Amino acid sequence: MGDLPIVRFEEKIVETVKENPVVVVIGETGSGKSTQLPQILYRRGYAKSGIIAVTQPRRVAAVSVSRRVAQEQNVRIGEEVGYAIRFEDRTSEKTRIKYLTDGVLLRESLFNPELNQYSVIILDEAHERSLNTDILLGLMKRLIKWRHSNLKVLITSATLDGGKVSRFFSDCPVLTVPGELFPVEIVHISELPKSYVEASLKKAIDIHVREPEGDILIFLTGQDDIEKLVLKLEERVQSLEEGSCMDALILPLHGSLPPEMQVCY
Repeated sequence: MGDLPIVRFEEKIVETVKENPVVVVIGETGSGKSTQLPQILYRRGYAKSGIIAVTQPRRVAAVSVSRRVAQEQNVRIGEEVGYAIRFEDRTSEKTRIKYLTDGVLLRESLFNPELNQYSVIILDEAHERSLNTDILLGLMKRLIKWRHSNLKVLITSATLDGGKVSRFFSDCPVLTVPGELFPVEIVHISELPKSYVEASLKKAIDIHVREPEGDILIFLTGQDDIEKLVLKLEERVQSLEEGSCMDALILPLHGSLPPEMQVCY
């Protein structure tokens, strides 16, 4: 397993998929796994015999990524590119790339155990390791035995232990997506904070006041912490001196928000 020059990656992934029923793909967040891999396989004809399915652990991801790919393909959502989530199906007979949640694919497997409508199944963000994802990995192993000649399975992740998954699928190949779309600088704190919410608040305000205009993304453990921090940030920004960056837009994002709000954010 090794990094590949970007110009060679498409050829390498197509060659590897052609020769193997299962491929594990490891790539950093932002490297294009979710958006580019399905389009590469679509261009190479893998959608002629069935649909390319791409699972996502969350509804908002399935919707947003499908819209991005539809935009890149210059098609309307629900035509060649669509999505299926709980209570909403934006696909049609023309759909060749379909984004769907793990739960939707599991339900489809109950009615059609061989999932014959799909020529490629991509299990994206497999490192999330939800119950649905683990069950799907087992189902894929069984499906490969049933449909060895006409099904391709790709398991993609940013942090998954590719070696373990490879062994689970009879030592299938592991590829690494080269590069990142955006440079990332990692800075570690020197001391463990008493409250990570307060530490996040302090760091966010410091960046907001000192750095050029831009966006700040803060990851927290759950809805309660998110709502607390949103209130604290709003209070702190309003208390800043006049003329010193009082125009921050603070938005929460978590799974309990209505789907339309998640998509808007």
